[in-house]
Amino acid sequence: MKTTLLRRCLPGVLAPAALLLLAGCSVFSSQQRDPVTLYAPLIKVAPDPSWPKVSWQLTVVKPTAARVVDSARIAVRPSPGEMQVYRGVGWSQPPGDLVEATVLRALEDSGKLGSVARPAIGIRADYRLAMDLRRFDSDYAGSSLPSAVIELNAKLIRTTDQRVVAARTFLSTEPAGATDVPSVVAAFERGLESMIAELAGWTLASGEADARRTR
Repeated sequence: MKTTLLRRCLPGVLAPAALLLLAGCSVFSSQQRDPVTLYAPLIKVAPDPSWPKVSWQLTVVKPTAARVVDSARIAVRPSPGEMQVYRGVGWSQPPGDLVEATVLRALEDSGKLGSVARPAIGIRADYRLAMDLRRFDSDYAGSSLPSAVIELNAKLIRTTDQRVVAARTFLSTEPAGATDVPSVVAAFERGLESMIAELAGWTLASGEADARRTR
């Protein structure tokens, strides 16, 4: 996996009252006036040979998420109940878009599906993967080093009768090697890669189990 860094000037991204400045920690900020470094994780999930090869088709729906979760700013929880963002950095795309793209690529590259696409493509899918992104933040959780926390609920739905055939919540807590932003982003990359691999395998196995029951 590889992270692409982009730089641009985004004056006045946040209102001054939007955040509280954490005293003594310069990586957090309540105002944004400086150039922003954008991180664009490029994550490639290696397919697992144990994943079943299936003949049915799937659509992947962009995850729903609360606005604070799906922000292009990189969120951090320096203490319980407190949410801030790292100063001068952001994601190149909102986390919901990043998760959607990573799931699609993992399933497409696996070669295990008849077809997989976004709903807008218009394929006649047998199943639909709906997701809810609940967390995507760096959390200190009382430790001296943060962890990248990603929480994603997934539901596999049979399109003919809108029946939920499987549901599961995936949680990844990946420790960062240091407090600097590149280390935090690397932790997000590792966590997302392992989570999406698990999600892809679960999707294929759950859909195939249902397909065999209904044949």
